[in-house]
Amino acid sequence: MRASYFPTWIEKRSGVIAPDERLPWSEALPLGVQHVIAMFGATVLAPLLMGFDPNVAILMSGVGTLLFFVITGGRVPSYLGSSFAFIGVVIAATGYGGHGLNAALPVALGGIVACGVAYAAIGLVVMATGTGWIERLMPPVVTGAVVAVIGLNLAPVAVRSAQGSTFDAAMALVTVLCIALIAVYARGRVRRLPAGRLCERESPGGRYGRRAASGRVGRSRPPHAGRRRTGPRGLISSGR
Repeated sequence: MRASYFPTWIEKRSGVIAPDERLPWSEALPLGVQHVIAMFGATVLAPLLMGFDPNVAILMSGVGTLLFFVITGGRVPSYLGSSFAFIGVVIAATGYGGHGLNAALPVALGGIVACGVAYAAIGLVVMATGTGWIERLMPPVVTGAVVAVIGLNLAPVAVRSAQGSTFDAAMALVTVLCIALIAVYARGRVRRLPAGRLCERESPGGRYGRRAASGRVGRSRPPHAGRRRTGPRGLISSGR
C-alpha cells in the first residue's frame, strides 16, 4: 500500500486476493452486482421480519457503511447490513405477528442499543489488546454453531411464507431445488451464487479477503497482521 490514508488497490489475476488487492474489472463488476443484489435482499428482509421500516434500514445501512469505509481507511472490504441475529429475540420480546410495523418496537429498542454499546466497548478492547483473545474465545466451531442456530431459528419464518398459497409453495420448492442443484453440479463462480454474499462482516477483529468467487479468491493475511493496534483503524485492521 502507498503511504496514504486510502490504499491503492493493486490488480491481481490469480492466487489469494488480499485486502489491498482487487480482481480485474471484468471479474470485479459482475461479482459486485451479485453482491448488491444479495445484500439488498438481506438488508430489506430483516427489518420486514421484525416490523421495522425498511427505508430507515437501507438509509442507515448506507450511512454506516460509508462511515466504516472512512474510519478504516478503505482497508476492509465490508458492507454493514441488517443483522439476522436480532430477529428471533425481537419477535419474541415484542410478540410481533409479522404484518405491518411493529407497534411494540420500543420494548426491544433498549436491548438493541445495549448491544451496540457492548459492541463498541469490545471494539475499544480490541484496539488496545489485539484479536488473539477473540480467536481463542470464539473459534470457528463456535461461530459456525451460532450461524447455524440463527438459520434454524428463521426456518419457521420460511415455512410460514411458503404456506401462503399454492404459488408460494411452488416458488419455495423451485428456489430450494435451484440452490441445491447449483451448489452440487455447477462449477466455478456460478457454484458460489447460493452463498448469497461476496464477503461477510465479522467480529471487531475482522477477517480478511473472504469472497464468494472461484478458487482464485479466498482468505488472506494482511501485511501488518499480528501486531498490536492502537490507532482508530486498529479496531478493524487486526487480522489473522
